[in-house]
Amino acid sequence: LSNDDDYEAEFDEEENVDASKVQSCNVLGTLLKPCCANVRGTGIGTGFYRNGYCSTGENDTGRHTVCVEVTDDFLNFSASVGNDLSTPVPEYSFPGLKNGDKWCLCAARWSQAYHAGVAPKLFLQSTHEKTLTYAPIEILRMFAIDQKASDEVLRTLNDKRATLNKLL
Repeated sequence: LSNDDDYEAEFDEEENVDASKVQSCNVLGTLLKPCCANVRGTGIGTGFYRNGYCSTGENDTGRHTVCVEVTDDFLNFSASVGNDLSTPVPEYSFPGLKNGDKWCLCAARWSQAYHAGVAPKLFLQSTHEKTLTYAPIEILRMFAIDQKASDEVLRTLNDKRATLNKLL
């Protein structure tokens, strides 16, 4: 799995994604960060809209909102329950996933994998807030690759709230 220090570097590599067009919030309540704009150099971005973000909308009935780093265990589990994520499907701009790929996973599938004991690690800052309908933040934090960076974001938000409360 990626380590926390590599997390910010990943975003630096994906500067071709226009974050100013994304207005969604992540599970921390801040601006949603990109998950992966170019899976293994295929030119294919993740997310329902294939823009590199785990954003969602009314047409995304599967809620592709959880930014994960897939594992072989998870991919095998997903195939065993009828969702083969390893086989490419070009007509849907789907490259097929391999161990270590970052991808916007359906929130219900992540929850199902969690209950089966094979949930992949995830990136809180790139996971859409709608995911909280499927799993509480306390559970998501246990699987966070970006735990250190996310803790700092929460610390900063809490400091700002405390300052605002003093002013009120």
